[in-house]
Amino acid sequence: MNGAAKGAIIGGVFLAMVGGAGYGVYALVGEAGGDGGEDGVSALSAGSGPVEEKEAVAAAKAFLAAWAAGDERGAADLTNNPAAAQTAIGEYRTKAYVSRAVITPGPPSGTTVPFKVEAEITYEGTTKPFAYDSRLTVVRGLTTGKPLVDWQPAVIHPQLQKDEKLRAGAPASPPVKAVDRNGAELTAEKYPSLRQVLDELRQSYGSKAGGRAGAEVWIEPAAKDTPGRSLLTLVEGEPSTLKTYLDATVQAAAEQAVAKFPEASVVAVQPSTGHILAVANNRKDGFNAAMRGNRAPGSTMKIVTAAMLMDRGLVAADKPAECPKTVTWGREFHNLKNFDLPPGTSFATSFARSCNTAFIKQIKPVDDDSALPKEATEVFGIGLDWKTGIKSTDGKVPAATGASAAAAYIGQGRITMNPLNVASITATARTGVFRQPLLVSPELDGRTVATAQRRMKSSVQQQLVSMMRLTAASGTAREAMAPVRGADKGAKTGSAEVGGAEDSPDSWFTGFSGDVAAAAMVEGGGHGGEAAGPIVAAVLNAG
Repeated sequence: MNGAAKGAIIGGVFLAMVGGAGYGVYALVGEAGGDGGEDGVSALSAGSGPVEEKEAVAAAKAFLAAWAAGDERGAADLTNNPAAAQTAIGEYRTKAYVSRAVITPGPPSGTTVPFKVEAEITYEGTTKPFAYDSRLTVVRGLTTGKPLVDWQPAVIHPQLQKDEKLRAGAPASPPVKAVDRNGAELTAEKYPSLRQVLDELRQSYGSKAGGRAGAEVWIEPAAKDTPGRSLLTLVEGEPSTLKTYLDATVQAAAEQAVAKFPEASVVAVQPSTGHILAVANNRKDGFNAAMRGNRAPGSTMKIVTAAMLMDRGLVAADKPAECPKTVTWGREFHNLKNFDLPPGTSFATSFARSCNTAFIKQIKPVDDDSALPKEATEVFGIGLDWKTGIKSTDGKVPAATGASAAAAYIGQGRITMNPLNVASITATARTGVFRQPLLVSPELDGRTVATAQRRMKSSVQQQLVSMMRLTAASGTAREAMAPVRGADKGAKTGSAEVGGAEDSPDSWFTGFSGDVAAAAMVEGGGHGGEAAGPIVAAVLNAG
């Protein structure tokens, strides 16, 4: 410690008080007194109305002093959830193995008090520093009226969420050294979007791949089937090498692309193999929406709908398909800004312009409410319980009637997808064969890979690819796909109104270039080409 701080070592834990924070000096070893004076006592008394900054400072001071002194019960009683606080503070020593901690409060901001923890963790003879910043907020007790620390797990450590715990020791799964398809190492430091993916790979394959566990500090999640998040290595283990199908170059491009848009996710797959080349997310909640999301995919679903209609001989790329401003099926549906297309316009042009009414008008000729779900499952493999190597969510195309069926034709209603699902749909359209997306080889654990019931008809596949090429060349995807190198490229845009939000729909975009297919989604990002489009274009160029 420097000369600006004074403190007390009590029970092996050290509390530093910085004069600039407005806190007094705690009792040194051997002294009997404290610094709680009349102002401090009154600030902890019952009151009413909003908590004042003076009260927040006094409550925070008392709580941090008790925590630092190892007084679990005393600290817990200064919170609005004593039971949870006492358990967490006790386990800070007994299960996180904190042997020493210097807690330095910072200047308060209203009822929030930041503080810095400089701790040491000692496990089986090894001691490592463990430093971090956190904060607490003081609220009025509902029954006592006293100022109390609003107990949240993040008080103990800022990365702790509800029902999560701080732990140290020997982890259940040995470490793995994940590498891409070419042998380049993949780390969370270099590729932040892969942190959760790498944690899941370690949980699933660490013990199978032959590594040896060391000792770590980690966050234990609330759900037992969710991997822990490593915070600090205490003793190096012996990692095994785990080969993935990811491509470091494509992954880097995906990371950079999603970073430009909040709440963005993207997946790239190789159509000829189904191998997943990149997974990236830029989200506040850290959720792997790229592989586990479930939101309406908008007009990207028209790839499946078009395949079903052509499969049944109801439309053809070069045949006319009426595109009026509106159409009624259970309720009225319209095109973006109520556009229409001249009589005699081809179905390919209606697809490229993303004409909703051209698709919905085909419901009556189809005359089969199960037609779209069958096409999605039997040809595109949607809903076949994909086992990619980590957790992923299958797309859902439930049977529907009336207005719900019409909405399904254009990717709305009860249909849900994520970028992984939509990238796979594009990959299937590209080759005519569904190949289940894979992150790692199924030979690692003998898992079963999903297979589709039937191959797409060759004529349907050729028309789908030609229509996606037209969409990229002169349709709604033209601007976004213009930077993509090479002549062999196709795309489909989509926007999905979630909760009736016409002014801020989810932005969807999917496309292919050569042997790479990609799909992206940006929640509330607008129309497909505006946000998701540039993400997909950047990923395709990297492939």
